[in-house]
Amino acid sequence: MTSAIVVGGGPNGLAAAARLARAGVSVTVLEAAQTVGGGARSSEYLAPGLLHDHCSAAHPMALASPFFQEVDLPGLEWCSPEIDCAHPLDDGSAGAFARSFDVTDELLGSDGRRWRKMFASTAARFDELFSDISQPVLRVPRHPLTLSNFGVRVLPPATTLARAWKSPQARALWAGVAAHAFWRLDRPLTSAVGVTLTAAAHAHGWVVAKGGTQTIVDALVADIIAHGGKIETGVRVTSVSDLPEHDMLLLDVVPSTALNILGDRLPARVAKAYRKFSHGPGAFKVDLAVEGGIPWSAESPRRAGTVHVGGSFEEVVASERAVVDGKMPDAPFVLVGQQYLADPSRSSGNVHPIWAYAHVPHGYSGDATESIMSQIERFAPGFRDRVVGTAVRSTTEMSQYNENFVGGDIIGGAGSPLQTVFRPRVSANPYATGIPGVYLCSSSTPPGAGAHGMCGANAADRALAWHSNH
Repeated sequence: MTSAIVVGGGPNGLAAAARLARAGVSVTVLEAAQTVGGGARSSEYLAPGLLHDHCSAAHPMALASPFFQEVDLPGLEWCSPEIDCAHPLDDGSAGAFARSFDVTDELLGSDGRRWRKMFASTAARFDELFSDISQPVLRVPRHPLTLSNFGVRVLPPATTLARAWKSPQARALWAGVAAHAFWRLDRPLTSAVGVTLTAAAHAHGWVVAKGGTQTIVDALVADIIAHGGKIETGVRVTSVSDLPEHDMLLLDVVPSTALNILGDRLPARVAKAYRKFSHGPGAFKVDLAVEGGIPWSAESPRRAGTVHVGGSFEEVVASERAVVDGKMPDAPFVLVGQQYLADPSRSSGNVHPIWAYAHVPHGYSGDATESIMSQIERFAPGFRDRVVGTAVRSTTEMSQYNENFVGGDIIGGAGSPLQTVFRPRVSANPYATGIPGVYLCSSSTPPGAGAHGMCGANAADRALAWHSNH
C-alpha cells in the first residue's frame, strides 16, 4: 500500500493528510507539539468557560476554499457577525463594512457607493477567482478574465488604491484591511491582500467557526482517522533519515526547517532559494477577559467581529512602514477579535473573550502589552476598568508555541512583492523540493496564510500526481 508521512499537524498538514487518506494512501501525521492544530487551536486557557482562539480566528477564505467545498467536513458550523469589520477614529466615528453592500452603503455614507464599485464585481465572482489565486501563479488560469481584472486592481500599492475614497473613515477602513499583508502599504501589490479579504467578506462574510477555530482541526482529524490515517503527537522530526520508510513526504514547515530536515538531499538551487526566503514582522498577542465587552465610543465596532485599531489612514501607513523597517511604533496597528458576537457560546456569562495582537518588528523582544491596551482605551474609554483577565504571548513565545512562527511571523513569510507572487521560490511547482516524492505544504507556499487548507491540498495533489506517474 502506498504510504505517506506528513511532518507538521497545522491546518495545512492536516488538509494534506486528509487529501492523501481519501485517495487511499496510508498516511501518518507527525506533530512535535502535544496537540495538533498549529495556529488553528482554541482553548479555555485564560478562564474556565471562556474560549479563545490561539491565533487564526476569522476565516473569510474558508467558505470559498475548493478544499473545504470538496471535503464537506461534518460538524463544522460557520457563524457571522452583524458587521464584519470596523475601524474607529479619534472623533468617535468609524468606518465599517458588512457582508451586504446595502448595509455597507449605510455604514460608509457618501463613500458607500465607491466601496461597492471597487469590490462588487470581484465579490460576485469570488469563488471562481479564489479557485485561481489559491494556485501557483505560473499556470494556465481557469478563469482568465476574472483573474486579469483582479490583477489590474491589485498591482498598485494600497496607498494608491486609497485614493478611491474621500472620507477619512473609508480610507482608514481600507488601510486596516490592507495591513493584513504585514508589509509597507506604499509598495506594489500591497493591495492584493486587502482586495481579497474585502471581496471575500462581501461574498461569504468574515465567518468564525462555532466552538472555536479548533473545531476545524477536530473535523480534519476525524476525517483523516475515518479514512485510515494516523496522528502522532510529541514526535519531533529533525532529519529525514529518522523517518520510517515511505513513498511520499509532505512538510508542513517553513523553508528553513525544511532545509534542516532534508539537508544535503536538497538540490543546490532549491536550498539556495530556501536560505533566501525571508520572514516578515511579528505579532505580539494579548488575550483578554472583558466584563461587558469593550465600550467602543463609535457604534459600529460594538457590533463588529473584527475591529482594526490604528487611527487614521496615515497612521496605519506609518506604523506598518515602521515595523517593516524594524522600529516599534508608539501606537502600533492592533487587530481586535470579538468572535463571541457571532458565536456567543465562547463567553462566560457577561465576561467575553477578546482576542488581540499588534504588528511589531520581526523578533521584537520588548513588551507591547501596554501599547495594545492604550490603543484600545484610546477608542474605548473605560475599557481597562472592564478587564478581568489577561494573557500575553510575545514574538518569542509565538515561535515557541508554533515553530513556523519564526520571529513572531504568523503568515509564513514576508509579504514583500516578490514573495506575494512567488513563495517559497520562483517555480511552476513551488511545493516541490526537487527531491522525488517530497513536497512543502506549509503557508510558505501558495496561497499563503489562512485556515483554508489549500497549501496542503495543493501539495498533496502534486504528490499524488507524481506517484501515479512513477
